[in-house]
Parts: sequence; C-alpha cells; structure tokens
Amino acid sequence: MDDQQSEIRAPPARPIPREPGSHEETAAFVRSGTVSRAPAGRRVRRAPARVLVWLLLLAVIGGAAAVIVPRLGHRPTRARFVPPVPVGVAVVKTGDMPVTLSGLGTVTPLAMVTVKTQINGQLTEVGFREGQMVKAGDFLAQIDPRPYQVALEQAEGQRAKDAALLANARTDLGRYNRLIAENSIARQTRDTQASLVAQYQATVAADQAQIDLQKLNLRYAHIIAPIGGRVGLRQVDPGNYVQTSDPNGIVVITQLTPISVVFTLPEDNLPEVLKRLHAGAHLPVVAYDRSGTEKLAEGRLETIDNQIDPTTGTVKLRAVFANADGMLFPNQFVNVRLLVDTVRGVPVVPVTAIQRGEPGTFVYVVKPGDTVAMQIVKLGPSTGETVVVSSGVRPGQQVVVDGTDRLHDGAKVTLAREGPNGGAAPRAGHHRHSAR
Repeated sequence: MDDQQSEIRAPPARPIPREPGSHEETAAFVRSGTVSRAPAGRRVRRAPARVLVWLLLLAVIGGAAAVIVPRLGHRPTRARFVPPVPVGVAVVKTGDMPVTLSGLGTVTPLAMVTVKTQINGQLTEVGFREGQMVKAGDFLAQIDPRPYQVALEQAEGQRAKDAALLANARTDLGRYNRLIAENSIARQTRDTQASLVAQYQATVAADQAQIDLQKLNLRYAHIIAPIGGRVGLRQVDPGNYVQTSDPNGIVVITQLTPISVVFTLPEDNLPEVLKRLHAGAHLPVVAYDRSGTEKLAEGRLETIDNQIDPTTGTVKLRAVFANADGMLFPNQFVNVRLLVDTVRGVPVVPVTAIQRGEPGTFVYVVKPGDTVAMQIVKLGPSTGETVVVSSGVRPGQQVVVDGTDRLHDGAKVTLAREGPNGGAAPRAGHHRHSAR
C-alpha cells in the first residue's frame, strides 16, 4: 500500500524539441513517475559542434567581404571640394625707377687738426670749452710770454749795438775813400775797411732776424684756432709746462660743416659711375644710419680714388655733405646710396611679387576666371620695395603679392582689393568654388 502511494503516475512525457542544426538528440522521459534527462556525457559533446558552426559562418562572411569591398573601391565618387586660395594682388604699373648703388662708408672730416704748442712754456690760460664750436682765429690757449719778451728786448739791444758799429765803420770807410783819392794811404787799408762794413751789415741783419724770431714766439704764445670746427676734450690743464714734443697736444679740432663720407663700391660698378662723371653729371648721394632705414643727410659725389684695392676688388669714393644739422659725426658708420641714373617708363612691381624656384625667377599672374599662371620674368634695377620687370609681364596685369606659398600653376584663387587704409579686403562677387 505504501509502495502504491509512493509511486505517483505522471502523464506521458512530451519530447523536447531539438536545437536547430544540432546533431545530438535531447530528450526527457518520464518513467515510473520520474523525469529522466539525457546523460551528461552526451550534452558535453554539443559544444565543439557549435564552435564549428560559428567558424563556418565567419568564413562565409569574410569571403563575401573580400569580394564586395574591392568593388566598392572602384565605384566612382564625387570630386573632393578644394576651396580657392585667398591672395593679395598688385597691378603692374609703368613708372620711373632710380638706378642706385649701395655701399658701406665712414664719416670722415675734411679737416682735423691737433692743436700743439710751437714753443715751450707754462700753459697759463685755456680759452675754450670742451665740445665748443669755434671759428678760425678764435683764442684757444695762452702760454707765459715773459721769457720771449725778455729775449726780444735782448735781440733789440744787440741790434742797436751792432748798428752803431756799422755806422762807425761806414764813416771810416768814407775817410779812406777821400785819402785814396789824394793818394795818401794804401789801397789795402781802404779795402779792409770796406770788408769790415760788410761784416757789420751782416751782424745787424742777424740781429734783426733774432728780433723777428722773438716776436714770432710771442705770437705763438697766444694760441688760436687754425680751422673752424668742434673742439674735443682738453688734453692738458692750465699750469702744466707744455713742449713742442708733446704727442697729444692741447686739443683736437674737427671740421663738421661740411663733412665727407668715404665709401666703397665693387670695381664692376666703376665704369658706370665714371661714365656719368665724365658726362658732367652731379651724382646725388644719400647717407642712412647703420640699419639702413633712417635718412641722415643728402650730398653729392665729390671724387673717386686713383686706384682699386686688389685685396677686396673695391674702389673708394668720397661724397660731401653740408651737414648743417650735424647728423653726420666723424668716424660714424653709414650706409650710402649713390644715384647713378633713372630708368623711365618701365614696368614696375612690388618686390614681394617676385618668386624664385626651380624654373628661375617668376611671378604668379592672375588670369580670367580667377586662376593664376606661373610666368618667368627678367628683373632690372630695384629700390628695395619695387623692382623693374624687363620682360615677362605687361602693365595692367595683376600679380600675386601675398599668399604665394600655397599657389601652383593653374590654382584657383580668391582675389583681394586694397582697402580704405591700404590693407587687403575681400572683393565681393569672387567667392566662387570649384571642384577638381
């Protein structure tokens, strides 16, 4: 009875459906009131089968991709958009171009004097201030004149003495001449007296020379400026004993107005300059500061040296400047620009438009349709900001002056116009796009 109660009858078992693609049966049976599943060993063998199915599926997908992707690479696509390059342009103009030669120069005074004493003595007075502008004849210094005044008085006394002896000798000579006429004395006595008179005459002349020398020393004791110019620093103070052998002198005077600049040019430029000088032209010269930006003075070419320096292949030239404002100072380093000639009515472009590369020297010329073309050019004289184009462009054409680093022959560009303040502003109506 207990056995019958413990055994519960279950309804008939329904088969469990198989997994799709599985090669293993899975079933559950209900026997004698219990549910029975397939053994564990049979369920483990399903895992390798599933891995194999997935590997086959991946292989099919990879093969399809290998066939489809290359075909997609050959499918035509739309052209990539390339925007125009914004550039600044300038118009080729017709103008006059000065032909200038540049050189390095040094400001050189036309006259510079070291004022020295010409007599020995004590410096008693200095009549100038350091840095003062003086004129020729202005008082500079005074040396004690008393020793030379005493020497002058001695020379005058000696001349008076010798003049008295000369007068006595001449009187005796007159007597001897009368006695010779009467044949009262020997002729030799008269001749000896005549020789003595000549000796006294020479002595008196020497005495006069000593007087003149002492007067000159007195003038030298009063030192004056030999030239006009700027006085330098004082080399000796009052109270010192100065001598003619002193190397530094008392002061140095440098002429500043006018003043000159000595500069050099290559010997290859010499024929052009000589041709203009021989034609009687007065060639202007402009002096700039060390950086070459600030103009200091304007002058003219004065002369050319008489030989070329063989070590440097250059020749020296001297230009003279009025220097009324004193902007040029002795030994100052300057940049010199010599105007040799002026070329008139030639095409001129900004220097920024000139490009240099493998083709040579060229510019980018703007063509109709806002494209650029590379144009080989031949250059002429230049001022540093503009340059003459001897061939390659025509007046009225537009050349690119800004944005050339991204250009190539045939590139599309967006032009710019000159704004109200001189800058580049976008030009309306030229923002078109193209695709290559």
